[in-house]
Amino acid sequence: MLAVKDLLLVRGKKTILQIDEFKLNQGDRVALIGPNGAGKSTFLKTLALLEKPTAGSVFFRGQLVNNINTLSFRRRMAVVFQEPLLLNTTVYNNVAQGLKFRSVERADIDRRVNYWLKKLGITDLSNRTPLHLSGGEAQRVNLARAFVLEPEVVFLDEPFSALDFPTRVDLLEKLGELLTNTATTALFVTHDFMEIPYLTDNVAVIDGGSVVHRGGVREIMKGSVAIPAVRRLLRPYQKSAMMREYMG
Repeated sequence: MLAVKDLLLVRGKKTILQIDEFKLNQGDRVALIGPNGAGKSTFLKTLALLEKPTAGSVFFRGQLVNNINTLSFRRRMAVVFQEPLLLNTTVYNNVAQGLKFRSVERADIDRRVNYWLKKLGITDLSNRTPLHLSGGEAQRVNLARAFVLEPEVVFLDEPFSALDFPTRVDLLEKLGELLTNTATTALFVTHDFMEIPYLTDNVAVIDGGSVVHRGGVREIMKGSVAIPAVRRLLRPYQKSAMMREYMG
């Protein structure tokens, strides 16, 4: 569905991304992990056609992305960021906004918005404004705003990292359910290994702007991936396991 070849992104004199090849197939759910500053969010934005690479090619469903077709391809995707960035209007209008931009008929907008408000358990919030939402409620609105577009690919950039643990788990479970039921292709950036099993077992590791490993999270957690970046990421969890053993 999505692929890059010989991708290079340079800012100033610094190389941010240098990726020979990467593919996201139809129905894939991939967790993108890596140390801080590795290029995870930049790579997500590049795949989502929000950031233009310095060189190389991006393909969507086999077609080369160019200046002419970028907008039409971007409208077949949705992005969920850590900060919901909701408009200062009602929850209903926030969820409906993307459909209005796409000139969807009013009756269809109403049907789709109400469906996703109900699906995410926020129907009773439809007339509230963002100022009166909790963090978890705002992210439910953010998810509804993405899924109402019926995207072929959804990109999620650490959407729940700022939330408390019970709320985060609740939303991870809901997101996993939505991705399964809609068969939506997804790329999920996270810094927390514990979030990954709620959504997928498929992991890509990025370090220094390059994809250095792709495989299952289970083999990483078992310590069987002999890549320095992976071992550095795993170290805090190994320490946590040692502490649990010590305590108990």
